[in-house]
Amino acid sequence: MASSPSSPGPSTPNGTAANGKTELRALALARRAALSTEARARASEAAARNAMAWLDGRWLDGRGRGTVALFAPIGEEIDTTPLADLLRGAGARLALPVVTGRERPLLFREWRADEPLVASAGPGRSPIPAPPDHAAEVEPDVLVVPLAAFDARGHRLGYGAGFYDRTLALLRASKRVEAIGYAFAVQELPALPDEPHDEPLDAIATDAGLIRPCDPRPAED
Repeated sequence: MASSPSSPGPSTPNGTAANGKTELRALALARRAALSTEARARASEAAARNAMAWLDGRWLDGRGRGTVALFAPIGEEIDTTPLADLLRGAGARLALPVVTGRERPLLFREWRADEPLVASAGPGRSPIPAPPDHAAEVEPDVLVVPLAAFDARGHRLGYGAGFYDRTLALLRASKRVEAIGYAFAVQELPALPDEPHDEPLDAIATDAGLIRPCDPRPAED
């Protein structure tokens, strides 16, 4: 697991106000912003290999089974292109999220390699590249989740809109769906606040390796 400098905020997960989340998010994003272009490229390649080590054994099974939803990076987010290339090489079906409303779960459309992406509105953020409207709507087996910050317990901070929490809760209510966080190792913090509605990550892939949370989500009866 990647080590990271001490951060402000509590050492326990509960009891942090919203402004605590804001401070923690800002700290992790500042670390991300400080990475050089060369460091980003190297880290993105390494994270892709680490993610594939987890995905191949659990979902792809050497035969390309499973639909994996990636995300199109915006701004300084980790580049998902190396992971997309590895997944396509393994025969996986890929998808990308589409925002349909501020308080709604994400919709996923199939992402074909030969089809250009289009700009899709993202509430509160820059336009998000997404497959065109005529692309098939799919239900993913794995979500590769963007992170502003994360900790070793599998908790994450996103960008505050709650899209992935709502989406994972909906999908997990009907089928086996797993979520792998995807970020630079410098975005790891010692402990993040969590709330009852937060959906945990099953794994986190970074350039430093693969993190399996210390308190995974209990199996359903």
